[in-house]
Amino acid sequence: METPIIVRGYHTDMYQHVNNARYLEFLEEGRWQALEHHIDLDAFLKNGLLFFVVNINISYRSQARVNDTIIIKTGLKKIGNTSAVIQQQITNSKTGIVCVDADITFVIADWKGKPQKMEGDLKQTIEKLPRFEG
Repeated sequence: METPIIVRGYHTDMYQHVNNARYLEFLEEGRWQALEHHIDLDAFLKNGLLFFVVNINISYRSQARVNDTIIIKTGLKKIGNTSAVIQQQITNSKTGIVCVDADITFVIADWKGKPQKMEGDLKQTIEKLPRFEG
């Protein structure tokens, strides 16, 4: 799954490049796009299930600047017993240089915050997410 974003002035900091915290927002947009395209989120909510990010491991590799078009690649990396990992990468579309790569671990929990086991229908639903292709 790929999500393009054009870097705007409000995405940058006083150094004229994308701030580290903004990259987290870009990654979140990529995850939302993937979820909306491959999973029925309304059905998830009606069943009392929620996505919770529990860990982000991110590496900042290169900068992006105003008017750069970046591509956020998002895909499923692995599914465990009660968590799964989405792998993401942000590249500059013009140069192909990787700006950021990240592994985001998430759980599916009920309204009380209790993580659900990744099995049966739940696992099949998560497996609808495309695998990461970097």
